[in-house]
Amino acid sequence: MIPLTLDEIAELCPGRLDRAPWADEVTGVQIDSRRIEEGDLFVEVGGGGDFARHAFARGAAATLAPDDAFAALAALGREIRGRSSARVVAITGSTGKTSTKDILAAMCWPHAKTVAAEGGHNNEIGLPLTLTRIEPDTELVICEMGMRGLGQIAELCAVARPDVAVITSIGPVHLELLGTVENVAQAKAEVVAALPAGGTAVVPDEPLLAPYLERADITIERFGERNVTSFERIAGGSRVRFDLAGEELELEFPFTARHQAQNAAAALLAVRALGLPLPQGRVAVELSRWRGEESQLPGGGLLINDAYNANPTSMRAALEHLAGLEGRKVAILGEMAELGPTSPEYHEEIGALIDDLAIDVVLAVGELARAYGGEWVADAARAAERAPELVEPGDIVLIKGSRAIGLEVVAEALTGVPA
Repeated sequence: MIPLTLDEIAELCPGRLDRAPWADEVTGVQIDSRRIEEGDLFVEVGGGGDFARHAFARGAAATLAPDDAFAALAALGREIRGRSSARVVAITGSTGKTSTKDILAAMCWPHAKTVAAEGGHNNEIGLPLTLTRIEPDTELVICEMGMRGLGQIAELCAVARPDVAVITSIGPVHLELLGTVENVAQAKAEVVAALPAGGTAVVPDEPLLAPYLERADITIERFGERNVTSFERIAGGSRVRFDLAGEELELEFPFTARHQAQNAAAALLAVRALGLPLPQGRVAVELSRWRGEESQLPGGGLLINDAYNANPTSMRAALEHLAGLEGRKVAILGEMAELGPTSPEYHEEIGALIDDLAIDVVLAVGELARAYGGEWVADAARAAERAPELVEPGDIVLIKGSRAIGLEVVAEALTGVPA
């Protein structure tokens, strides 16, 4: 990271700052003492003070017990961002933001010194941690922004100050707090409002976003099904043809899910907005863990581990992908959280889709998941016990559910590989 002196940190972050005798600056920020490298600042978050001694043992330059952990991390991220000339891309959306971030990073790394958010680092902790990884020679930062209510994206943008915004999709997420999909669109559109004059917003063909795209001082790039002119599964992934407003190209990817091609289209428009060369040939993207990860099952067959999260839109896309593959199809599906009073109806819609797609075996996990049909178990632990009994050699197995369900343990039970 761009170094900060300990005196600067003390001024930025009220709290108790304990310094190593040899240190006068920090060159990294961590909240997990196991990740400390020499010269790092360890910020105590949620009882992290128990690990301060461990941080010093690993070479920390200082430990910080802030009065307000979120405010301290935001101050550090904002300061580092302000000292860098790197351009910042902010990616948000109801589904696909992490995969789009992964795809965009793979396209940009060959042409620009790039820092990209790790995994799903997209909140008031993860976003500043991404920004504190900026080095003096960093040219591009790709941030991910999540939210659960109005105003949260705007707060993250005030820290990151993006030059390019990407909205991947609008759908029924976090309805317990937001109430309606219209409010979801309003919340996601805060990233567009945060752009400076001359910035670019890459947005889906979504009518609910229209009221928030009336700025004349920024460029609006829209994407949709029309941009993906063909999709073909090939050995080791897929071959996709794109039409970007008359500019055609053909690329290969390691993923096999067609909905990822839409994410790739959004990423391509962001690449073009940054003025970087469009990729050629194969894009060596590695998707983050538990987001459509594909691996071979020990007895033969394919595991699609999409256990990180779920909402009605992403559940539909994952099931349609499963239905399009050859083989006996097994869906191990957890309930979808934070959908508010309409939650039962959304689960019933997924149940009807499962019937229409003729999925061979369904194991539903969690009370609301009863609506999916098939066999039902109460929790992920029971699903992990039952799944190996249901899966046969050669099966295509999808695992998907909301983060709160914790279905990654089912993947561990099927593969023997620790989650």
